[in-house]
Amino acid sequence: MSDLPTGTVTFVFTDVEGSTRLLEELGAKRYAEALAEHRRLVREAVACHGGVEIDTQGDAFFVAFAEAADAVAASLAVQEALAPTPVRVRIGIHTGEARRTDEGYVGMDVHKGARIAAAGHGGQIVLSHAARERLAEVSARDLGEHRLKDVTEPVWLFQVGSDTFPPLKTISNTNLPRPASSFVGREREADDVTALIGAGARLVTLTGPGGSGKTRLAIEAAARLVGTFAHGVFWVGLATIRDPQLVVSTVAQTLGAKDVLAAHIGEKELLLLLDNLEQVVGAAPELAALVEACPNLRVLATSRELLRVRGEVEYAVLPLADSDAVALFCARARLEPTAAIGELCRRLDNMPLALELAAARTSALSPEQILERLARRLDLFKGGRDADPRQQTLRATIEWSHDLLSADEQRLFARLAVFAGGCTLESAETVCGADVDTLQALVEKSLVRHSGERFWMLETIREFALERLAASDEADEIRRRHGLHFVEIAEAANLSIDAVGRGQPTYARVLAEQDNLRAAIEWATEADVECGLRLGIALENFWITNDPTEGLRRLETLLERADGVDRALLARAYRDYGGCLDVAGDTERAKRAYTRSGELAREAGDDVAEANAIFRLGVVAQVQGDLAEARRLYEASLATFERLGDVSGQIQALGNLGWLTFEAGDREPGLAMIERARAMARDVGWVWWLAMEAGGLAQVAIDEGRFDDGEQHALDVVRLAKETQDRKQLLFGLAMLACAAAGRGASERAARLWATVEAEEPGPGRFWAFDREAYAARIPAVDGPVEVMPLDEAADYALEAAHA
Repeated sequence: MSDLPTGTVTFVFTDVEGSTRLLEELGAKRYAEALAEHRRLVREAVACHGGVEIDTQGDAFFVAFAEAADAVAASLAVQEALAPTPVRVRIGIHTGEARRTDEGYVGMDVHKGARIAAAGHGGQIVLSHAARERLAEVSARDLGEHRLKDVTEPVWLFQVGSDTFPPLKTISNTNLPRPASSFVGREREADDVTALIGAGARLVTLTGPGGSGKTRLAIEAAARLVGTFAHGVFWVGLATIRDPQLVVSTVAQTLGAKDVLAAHIGEKELLLLLDNLEQVVGAAPELAALVEACPNLRVLATSRELLRVRGEVEYAVLPLADSDAVALFCARARLEPTAAIGELCRRLDNMPLALELAAARTSALSPEQILERLARRLDLFKGGRDADPRQQTLRATIEWSHDLLSADEQRLFARLAVFAGGCTLESAETVCGADVDTLQALVEKSLVRHSGERFWMLETIREFALERLAASDEADEIRRRHGLHFVEIAEAANLSIDAVGRGQPTYARVLAEQDNLRAAIEWATEADVECGLRLGIALENFWITNDPTEGLRRLETLLERADGVDRALLARAYRDYGGCLDVAGDTERAKRAYTRSGELAREAGDDVAEANAIFRLGVVAQVQGDLAEARRLYEASLATFERLGDVSGQIQALGNLGWLTFEAGDREPGLAMIERARAMARDVGWVWWLAMEAGGLAQVAIDEGRFDDGEQHALDVVRLAKETQDRKQLLFGLAMLACAAAGRGASERAARLWATVEAEEPGPGRFWAFDREAYAARIPAVDGPVEVMPLDEAADYALEAAHA
């Protein structure tokens, strides 16, 4: 191989995710065709960007590039080319030295690249730090340090792009943010915190005012403990959350938990770092209960106040010692210690954030000049204010730093506060009129942070920026722009019934912007109800599959304030409000909401909306056992949908009418309608509906003793439900797989899958679409305890080990 790159080389490894599952789904012939097309597309992308194929084994590639940028460009091209196909690949990229041989390369860097690829998920591109350093123009998300199998030292990993994936599959999972600057001072405090947790403290809360360095200390202590927690150390940022009811679901989302959080954690050895809990202390009892339910869970929290729950151990974060404060300032300013610096640090109460803000100004001012200008501001703030002196110091420092900004920088600083949880460059440009130069200036002055593809503020600084925004004459306009921008993002995600056929649903974008979407709907509730209703409608399927109770709370409040709103829009909103009520189990209120939706649709002359309301009332009638009324309503809605050419309506009405017909004993006509609806759903890519229909077919097959057929349909449910992140359908698919395994005599497999089903609490609403106890009786007993797998892990086990 004379054309191999030499010297420092970038290695790329690709591997197909879930190849066993893919084989089962496609069958041998289509699977072989899909793999051949995958190989063609990979080779085409590699050749286009100057890569050299070293090896191919099964469905995996090993490729070398002379330049890291070419490796990333080829990897992005691969993922883009494979997106329309059923094949998903994980890609790992690492840059290093390796010895050339006649057949390629050997060495530890080759081995490390392969391990990095194995840690990822389908669709994900994972980079080592060595590769990241050579990619100035590439946006990459910091995934923290991880331990890889057979690699001695922790490896710092990054992800190309901002899509959301489950935690990496490494020996020590962690998503701890990697601070851009070094850890200075606080060595004793870091030792104290790790010692507390090591000695058995279950819940440790670091307390102190904003800007005292709680988060930085907590991250350092947690990083030192990564190697001691077998199942990982995870950071959960809560600064943007204002509703205590969302805390547990935010933790679950971080961990990739689709089942009840306590069941997901179980007996795992896990450390959670819950950052900025002070504004959601109402969640403290739930967190305490979680700690008690999970014997090997430890929680390290940061808060401006105690949680005041049983078992809590407080660790007060005090100002830095004088010597540490000077060392921090000098490290950030790149200066040698002087008497003026020591005095400046003392005037700043040795508060880390205040020191960093002041140090950011040393490129233009000497420490003596900073001390002179800042001292007057500090004296003013300390004159008779009834507050923590350290908070007075910090506010004075932030205000001083703000006053040194240019007018354009001040304007953008205030506008950026509208974002909850940060924003992309595109959003900053659209909502705030940001330009890259001004944004970069705010980053350089430590008032805005930048990581991956997002710009964000520390919460203490954002609080001040929000005050500036509120005091300006453009606050209402900026909030309006923010709200409308995120309505557009939500509508573009195609998660509403109205969006079926427009394109594939993109749950990842909604997950990444949940904080902004919540902020937008809260603004709209007060300022623009019509905008809020559009947003609520756009998020219908996201709420139904994740948390219908949040959806019904949001829509209920908006509908209470919806006087004068367009009737057609109200009809859709009542439809989706009814949907959340229905899934949450309140059938009678759902029926009233659907009835109101139909009335409004008739008044607006919206035949499709009226037919949707009629169809949903048919669902209620079927649930309540009035099958004749359900049939009448399904047939009426289907006739309208067919007349108007509304595909999503036809799929729903035809599918439900098919099941009603099948269950009434007319098997063949019923199945024909069901299959026709499924074909239409496949044509428009309606994954959620396909998963639901597959679940019904699995249940019928298993009840009739056709266990192989039932298993194939149940595998479809699991695969599709993972794609839509619908935990209820996912759990139902696992229940059917357990019963199929029991029917085929695979007792251990059945018991393992059913253990996950049993560990799941039903939650609100019509959760179980079958007689749970009757199906539980089919699961054979096995010798010894059965491991309870978290829902995602059980799904992976089911898909990878099918027919095992």
